[in-house]
Amino acid sequence: MLAEGKPLIANRPIQIIVASGILFVLGHIFEWMSFDPTVVTVTYMIGAVIAGYEIAIMAYKSLVNRHTIGPAMLMCIACVASFIIGHPEEGAAVTFLYYIAEFLEDYAEHRAKRSIKSLVEIAPDTARVKVGDKEEIRNVDEVEIGDIVIVKPGDKVPLDGNVISGSSSINQASITGESVPVLKEVGDEVFSGTVNEDGYLEIEVTKAAKDSVISKIVTLVKRSQLNRSETETLVEKVAKYYTPIMMVGAICVAFIPPLLFGQALEDWVYKALSLLVISCPCAFLISTPVGMVSAITSATRNGVIIKGSTYVEEMRNIKAVIFDKTGTLTEGKLALSGVKVLDEDYSEEDIVRIAAALESESSHPIAQAVVNYADENNIIFDRIEEFRNVPGKGIIASINGVQFYAANESLIEGSSFDLSREEINRYSEGKTIIFIGNAKCVIGLITVSDQIKPNASEVIADLKAKGVETVMLTGDGC
Repeated sequence: MLAEGKPLIANRPIQIIVASGILFVLGHIFEWMSFDPTVVTVTYMIGAVIAGYEIAIMAYKSLVNRHTIGPAMLMCIACVASFIIGHPEEGAAVTFLYYIAEFLEDYAEHRAKRSIKSLVEIAPDTARVKVGDKEEIRNVDEVEIGDIVIVKPGDKVPLDGNVISGSSSINQASITGESVPVLKEVGDEVFSGTVNEDGYLEIEVTKAAKDSVISKIVTLVKRSQLNRSETETLVEKVAKYYTPIMMVGAICVAFIPPLLFGQALEDWVYKALSLLVISCPCAFLISTPVGMVSAITSATRNGVIIKGSTYVEEMRNIKAVIFDKTGTLTEGKLALSGVKVLDEDYSEEDIVRIAAALESESSHPIAQAVVNYADENNIIFDRIEEFRNVPGKGIIASINGVQFYAANESLIEGSSFDLSREEINRYSEGKTIIFIGNAKCVIGLITVSDQIKPNASEVIADLKAKGVETVMLTGDGC
């Protein structure tokens, strides 16, 4: 039904729903204003034909291809019957509502396919394969286990493997959700779809494209789309037998009393048609898909992804909730949270100014947090010279001829600074430390951390009040 790449209002199903809905409303208005009954009937009929055309095709295909009489067939018969017995508004309502139900189911499937497509696009289609002293661009499906792939700064890792040469910060947010890049060195495992931030890497492929972590995630999502709730399954089972039974029942109502008891055929045919209209399972067929789609869509809009409708129903049995931290309880965006001065020749503002100058040349999330803080507080920083990025460790550069560095602890091991291990651990609890120093010593510390969402504590308290246990799982040091 839905067309890719078009605004929702430009899609044909939406146009059909709008047109049929307008005619349905107009029919009621004309009826209320005592228009000619023919005008009223024609208005309802046009609306019913617009919405019912595709339903009739569905009923025909079901009958011809699968030899089954499904709900679509009953809808068509009920619609025609409504017009025959003089209730055109019922016929228009039947087709209009049933078309909406079919559209919502199709829309839910479309969203599922789109989410799968976005997952597939995380991993690159090609890889730079090292062949001797040269590079070859190959499709990832053609790369074999044991091949060496080259990943340059800014590239995505094409396949799962182990680093055999180089070191770099890898942004693994697409896999783990963590916003802070992770240092990868020789021997470390890397995953397809993650981003190489700043270093040159050679990776030995350990898994084929179809067996990568991202491929397994895609497979999991695809399977989850097949998970239907118990209510949906029940509706489908009942609908399979309900339609034929009601049609047989209507035939019996129409012909048994006239044949066996001499009743008027016209009266009982009218009653049979009325039975078909009354038995049309609009609410039964519409309520479940509408309810499930509404629940999943509302949850998605609020940042919660539900794998399938079966899990919507299972929420009533929840005893515990496990939260990821980054992007769930926190904003998923780093911000400067503290400054510690270690050299009395510098102030807090000086430390931030030096750090912002050094980090201004980097696109690392930690660097952006420092620069953003300086901008927000109108701290003007100088231009730097002799910039050097040490992958996974930090930045070294000169400011007005004086060399400074902004780094993690691994870059300055062996330097003298006034903090004990206990103090470092205290500052780093739930935070990331940036050591700011010059050629002689460390002059200060800056901590950055992910900010807790404003409503996180309220959500946790609300769940606990309802007797639901809460657990936080995180790879951070907090």
